[in-house]
Amino acid sequence: MGNTDENPDAATIAEFGAFTKARGSESVVICGKLESEIAQLTGEDREMFMKELGMKQSGLETVIVGAYKTLGLCSYFTMGVEEVRAWTIKVGDKAPQAAGVIHTDFEKGFIKADIFGFADIDKLGSEAALREKGLIRSEGKEYVMKDGDICHFKFNN
Repeated sequence: MGNTDENPDAATIAEFGAFTKARGSESVVICGKLESEIAQLTGEDREMFMKELGMKQSGLETVIVGAYKTLGLCSYFTMGVEEVRAWTIKVGDKAPQAAGVIHTDFEKGFIKADIFGFADIDKLGSEAALREKGLIRSEGKEYVMKDGDICHFKFNN
């Protein structure tokens, strides 16, 4: 990660990117001053400020994405009535290993996982609507988890 001022030198940023890439890492360049200002804003003010700066995500978000990529990690979600929770797994983990992140008993007794995507639940609004449209897949032990999957695990004690 590199820290710069509000007007970074493009050549220096390119040199930094080449340096980190040669070492197998992601490079992220942020302006600490702007990040501090962004962190103090919320809601529409934050969105408007970032839009004015031409930023799609904050430096912190960029650092997290870069770290996940460098470490070979991704996330899947579980969803209940009261909460949605993200779980971090290794890229390439199969459904039983992902279930084991929640509890080792889930991995040992894994039967299957009902899986759907965020875009589908966002569009249709409920799991009932997803079921009606056939958008919830039932996957077995060999299913390789994808970043952003939303899962309900079925297991036996």
